[in-house]
Amino acid sequence: MSEIVILDGYTINPGDLSWDVIRQLGECTVYQRTPADLVLERCRDARIVLTSKALFTAEIIENLPKLSYIGVLATGYNVVDIDAAGKHGITVTNIPAYSTQSVAQMVFALLLQLCCHVKEHSDSVKAGSWSGCKDFCYWNYPMIELAGKTMGIIGFGMIGQQTARVANALGMRVAAFGRRRKQVPDIEFQWMDSLEELLGCSDVVSLHCPLSEETKHMLNADTLKSMKTSAFLINTARGPLIDEHALADALNSGRIAGAALDVLSTEPPEADNPLFQSKNCIITPHIAWATREARARLIDTAGRNLRAFLEGTPVNTVR
Repeated sequence: MSEIVILDGYTINPGDLSWDVIRQLGECTVYQRTPADLVLERCRDARIVLTSKALFTAEIIENLPKLSYIGVLATGYNVVDIDAAGKHGITVTNIPAYSTQSVAQMVFALLLQLCCHVKEHSDSVKAGSWSGCKDFCYWNYPMIELAGKTMGIIGFGMIGQQTARVANALGMRVAAFGRRRKQVPDIEFQWMDSLEELLGCSDVVSLHCPLSEETKHMLNADTLKSMKTSAFLINTARGPLIDEHALADALNSGRIAGAALDVLSTEPPEADNPLFQSKNCIITPHIAWATREARARLIDTAGRNLRAFLEGTPVNTVR
């Protein structure tokens, strides 16, 4: 049996990259996808497991006595019961910083679509609207200039900071809020003392904080009332940060102007997710992290993490 098992490799490497950096460290089996009911069976004889979204609950961990290492193929590690791993002496690592540039880029892809409606205008041109126009140009939606607007960033880690740099480059003011006040010399920003203060001053709110019991549904029916009615909400972090029913109500009632989400509370989502029918809501399928360049960095870092563990000097540990 394989010493190393990769449980859900497809989304990270659908065939355009290589797992050689992992394979050279031991006998390795790569599963493209692993249903929850097969996790135990596939990991039973493994010493090392790499997982992206396959869950390692306390029950699963307790039934894998040979397991000594779980490498999470992502930055967020809520797929692993960290306390249970610690109890059984299992090292857990993650992949920090691999997608910083790509996620920040996606924030503005989503935001610029809300501001300029590029896709809708392109579709209208192809449908003949420009060819039949009496004027040299037209627009079907009001367009918004970002310069001079305020971007509120919740969570000011590496991705939040890179988002702030891009916002600064576009001439935007930046307001930031998070668990700990930070000083970042190369970014122009103002630290806000409360979530409500940030929401109230922002024209765009972008989420970049981790999911925890404290942050779950931090954007809800009450906190959404603090936002400007002209404001946009962007989420490229974790879906459960937002109460989706409350957001749908806010969009449909005009409480806020629009939202663009790369993540949802359940992935894949249920077909009746209320946001699918909401006004001015863009949804993409959790792809902000998934540029080829970012995925290559992820695999390379996973290999370095595992090598360091095998050499007795683990890095990027989360326990």
